[in-house]
Amino acid sequence: MRTANRIASVLLGAALLVGGAVTAVQAVLLTVHRRAPLDTTGWWDALSATRWRDPTVRTVATASLLLGLALLAAQLRRWAPVRLRADEHDGWYLHRRCVERRLADAAAAVPGVRRARARLRRHHGQWRPRIRASGDPAARAEIEFAVHQELHRLTAPRPARVDVRLLPRRRPA
Repeated sequence: MRTANRIASVLLGAALLVGGAVTAVQAVLLTVHRRAPLDTTGWWDALSATRWRDPTVRTVATASLLLGLALLAAQLRRWAPVRLRADEHDGWYLHRRCVERRLADAAAAVPGVRRARARLRRHHGQWRPRIRASGDPAARAEIEFAVHQELHRLTAPRPARVDVRLLPRRRPA
């Protein structure tokens, strides 16, 4: 999302810069009673004859409103970070998806556990791993131990707790 935000910001900034420069040049030329490079009489006639009741005006206004609300929601949504700080003092970062894959592999390596998925979030300086797998519910402690060992191998901060959700293995029909 960071790349999309930057592209949208550059496009919006360029449009505002060009529009402002054209408006300023137009205003200065009209003030000194010179012929302006843009003929605005057609625009003025079209805009002054347009009414709110016209379906085109309502469609464009509604589309603009919905687009603006979608952009606002995208900006306000908390996105998962791409990288997480490994240590507060040394400045090293780890890619979140890579760590999630390694934690899922560590959980899946526990005997009796299949299809493990891991999600990693950071909240107030603490990492919060969430492991979801199917398998024997008695393997919860082994999964937590495997996840802690993998985080230790990565020299990641030690989480206060690991949230493990084990779903019972589905029986074949």
